[in-house]
Amino acid sequence: MSDSPAARLQKLFEGHRLTPTQRRIAHCMVRGAADVPFLSSVELAELAGVSQPSVTRFAVALGFDGYPALRRYLREVAPAAAPPETGAEDSYNSYQQAVQAEIDNLRHLSAMLADPAPVEEAGRLLAASRPLPVLGLRAASSQARGFAYFAAKVHPDVRLLDEGGSMLADRIDASVRAGATALLCFALPRHPREVVEALEHARDAGLTVVTVADSAFAPVARVSDLLIPAAVGTGLAFDTACSPMLLGRVLLEAMADALPDAQARLEEFDAKAAARGLFVD
Repeated sequence: MSDSPAARLQKLFEGHRLTPTQRRIAHCMVRGAADVPFLSSVELAELAGVSQPSVTRFAVALGFDGYPALRRYLREVAPAAAPPETGAEDSYNSYQQAVQAEIDNLRHLSAMLADPAPVEEAGRLLAASRPLPVLGLRAASSQARGFAYFAAKVHPDVRLLDEGGSMLADRIDASVRAGATALLCFALPRHPREVVEALEHARDAGLTVVTVADSAFAPVARVSDLLIPAAVGTGLAFDTACSPMLLGRVLLEAMADALPDAQARLEEFDAKAAARGLFVD
């Protein structure tokens, strides 16, 4: 057997009695041996066509504490073009491991932004939409709310859509009637069916859908015109979303760059805030 990353992965699976689902994951990993060490559990699950808990159970079946431990091992035995970092990683506790995983996600985001064209295109689309609906439900609601809060400082009409229900489609329709041409969506796992349905409705209504999602394989990909991925951390009981949050701020910057009066609006806000004594610092 050769000493390729795929061969070393294949050797890892030998001697383990795997279920059909786990064999599917193993086969997917062998096919993408060069990329697998840098995939999140959500990305691997979507790539293999299985659930994220199946990936976790698969890692445990191989003798690891969880998927983060398996991924660290993979970076040692099947390294991709980017070498694994050296240091005291093995001595990190679970909280530190979660932080290190987020640092990795931010590094991947930085590498992706080496080509700024998608973000710049998104900025132009968002700046041109009057009003600008911003959608984010459940786990993604805080991302949408944070974007909308700051966007309102430079964009003349931002409409936050962070509550589902029967009125969501009505609010999208109202934005279209008011002149909206694009919609920004933050979509994070677990992906609500309602978000996919809302994006389908938005596209049918003529809106261009710009989406920040945890993966290019996310369920919202098929109903997005421009999807920019930013991975979430999966090392804790609840996912962490530092990378999607930072990408949202990058999109804000790109949108502000495309708004000719953005700086004037910011200066006007600062002047009014000072006159009102709005902030203590």
